[in-house]
Amino acid sequence: MAGLLDTLLSGKPVLSLSQIMPFSRVKQSDLLFFTSQLSVMLSSGVVLSDAVEAITVHMKPSTFQSILFEVSDKLQSGESFSIALSAFPKVFTPMFVSVVEASEASGRMPEMLEVLQKYIENEVETKKQIKGALVYPSIIMIMAIVATTTLLFFVLPKFTRIYQLRGKALPKLTQILVDLSKLVSDFKSASLLLIVLAAFLGAIFYAVNTPWGKRTLDWLKIHIPVLGTMFVDSIMARSTRIMTTMLTTGVTLLETLHVVRSTCDNEYFDKFWSETCSRVEAGFQFSEAMSLASYSELVPPAIIQMIRAGEKGGTLGSVCGKVSDYYDKKLKASVKLVTTMVEPLMIIIMGCIIGTIAVALLLPIFRISTLVGR
Repeated sequence: MAGLLDTLLSGKPVLSLSQIMPFSRVKQSDLLFFTSQLSVMLSSGVVLSDAVEAITVHMKPSTFQSILFEVSDKLQSGESFSIALSAFPKVFTPMFVSVVEASEASGRMPEMLEVLQKYIENEVETKKQIKGALVYPSIIMIMAIVATTTLLFFVLPKFTRIYQLRGKALPKLTQILVDLSKLVSDFKSASLLLIVLAAFLGAIFYAVNTPWGKRTLDWLKIHIPVLGTMFVDSIMARSTRIMTTMLTTGVTLLETLHVVRSTCDNEYFDKFWSETCSRVEAGFQFSEAMSLASYSELVPPAIIQMIRAGEKGGTLGSVCGKVSDYYDKKLKASVKLVTTMVEPLMIIIMGCIIGTIAVALLLPIFRISTLVGR
C-alpha cells in the first residue's frame, strides 16, 4: 500500500507500459527534447539518474514519460544506462543504445549525446522534407475527388431529368458518366464494387508481404524514375549519418555496419550491407568489401573512393560525415525535383478528369438550348 502511495505522490504511472497506451508511438521530437536536455544537464555536472528523473517528471503524461520512468527506476536499481534503454528497442534504436554504451566506456556521454541530438535533428528534417513533397499532390488529389464527386452525383442527374422529360437521348460521353453515377449510387452495385476493391487491395497486401512481392516492391522503390533516386538518397543519407555518429563516438566498424544493416528497410540494400559486413569480418578493407558486395552499383564509385581515402588516412568517421552531407544535399535536390515534377503532373491529371466531365456537361447544355428554342 505504501509503495502505491509513493508511486502516486511521485507522479509515476501506476500501470505497466503494456497497459498504458499500448498502441501509442513516441514522437521523434520527444526523443530529441530528451536527448538535448540530458546532454545539457550532464554537461552541467548533474548525475545521470537525477538528470533522467528531473526531465521525466517535467514531461507531459505520455507513453514516452512512462518509458522514462521505467528507465529511471532501472538506473536507480544499479543498471547501466545503455542496458536500461535497450529494454525499449522501438523507442531507443540499436544505434542510439550503441552510442550510449560507447559513451559509458569512454566517459564522454555529454559530447556523444550532442552527436545523437544532431543525428535526430537531421532525421526529423529529412522526414519533413519528404512529407512536404507529398502535401501539395495530396491536396490536388483531394480537390479532384471532391470536384468529380460533386459533378457526378449532383450536376449530371439534373441534366438526365431534363433529357428524360424531353424524350431525347443523352450524348454518348454524358451517358457513360450518367451510367457510372447510377452504378456508384446503387447500393447493391456499390457494395459489389467495394467488395471487389477490398479483395483487390487484400491481394496486393498479401502479395507485398510474400518474399517475391517484397523483393519486387523493393526493386521498384530503387528503379522507379525520379522517386527511385529520392528513395536511394534517403537510405544512403541515413546509413552514412549513422556511420558518422557511431564511428566518431568510438563504436567499432563491425558494430556500426550491423546497425546500418538493421535500419535498411530494403532487401537490396540489406544484401549489400550484409555482404559488406561479412567481408569486413573476414579481413577485407571496408571500401574493398563495399566494391565486392552484391548491388554495389547502389553506391557510386566516387563515394567508395572517398571511403578508401578515409581508411588510409584514419579519418573514416569524418569522411562518412562528408558523404552524409553530400547525400543530404542530394536528397534535398531529389525532393525538390519530385515536387517540381509532381505538381504539374497532378494538375494535368486533374485537368483531364475535370475537363472530361466538363465536356460531358457542356454537350447536353448546347442541345438543351436547342430543345428549349423549339
